[in-house]
Amino acid sequence: MRRPVKNRRQVLPDSVYGSVDIARFINYVMLDGKKETARRIVYGALDLIKEKLPEKEPIEVFEAALRNAGPLMEVRSRRVGGANYQVPIEVRPARQKQLAMRWIVQIARNKKGKDMKHFLADELILASQGEGEAVKKKENMHKMAEANKAFAHFAW
Repeated sequence: MRRPVKNRRQVLPDSVYGSVDIARFINYVMLDGKKETARRIVYGALDLIKEKLPEKEPIEVFEAALRNAGPLMEVRSRRVGGANYQVPIEVRPARQKQLAMRWIVQIARNKKGKDMKHFLADELILASQGEGEAVKKKENMHKMAEANKAFAHFAW
């Protein structure tokens, strides 16, 4: 029998854009409980997006980036009869956003040189246009799922 669904904590919308997704994104950027620093980085990145793409709203670019970087399929390891199989499964919408946010922050954090807000803005713009490392990561995940489609019958 399956476990009961866990009641997840509701994240309050952020104060500037009124978006729950941006509030979650701030939490992903945050390190060592320094939320105000994370807010400054995220809002700075959104301001840079507004400067670089004056014809678009930063929130639209952000949402497009999450849509383009979120995977539809992923592979999970499943042990069957002494062998491990990479079984492709569909990704729930909440996990799609979670993975997209995590990948975008991770990629921006791994770059060296300028401020974090510059790297975050660049990665969000690239992801919103269907380019960038986060979108490549998603495509690699889809390729792995496609390659292991033969083991889909092990998903239960």
